[in-house]
Amino acid sequence: MALEELNFEFKVENFKCIPTNISHYGVVGSGDMEVLMTRINQNGKAIVKVVTPVKGFEKVWKLVLEKFIKENKLGDVLIEINDNNATPFIVSLRLKQALIEMREGINE
Repeated sequence: MALEELNFEFKVENFKCIPTNISHYGVVGSGDMEVLMTRINQNGKAIVKVVTPVKGFEKVWKLVLEKFIKENKLGDVLIEINDNNATPFIVSLRLKQALIEMREGINE
């Protein structure tokens, strides 16, 4: 099975940084995914890399990711997602769970 790599870049005003240099949440399993977040200096940009076996859903990924980034005002972050057929709902859930795990230290 060939994997597709999707790359996105988002920018929000008055962004927040993740509190730790790196964070990991989730596992790759049937219908699931893992999220890795790394704090990097990107002039406020959020860079997202998705590796998925599902082809043809770039627009859906972009919408889900853009909503997450803008709602949480994330910047200076690299988010890597290793997907294993997760639905958009599961993608949103896993991203929120990853952020909740480290939220206490997010810069306000």
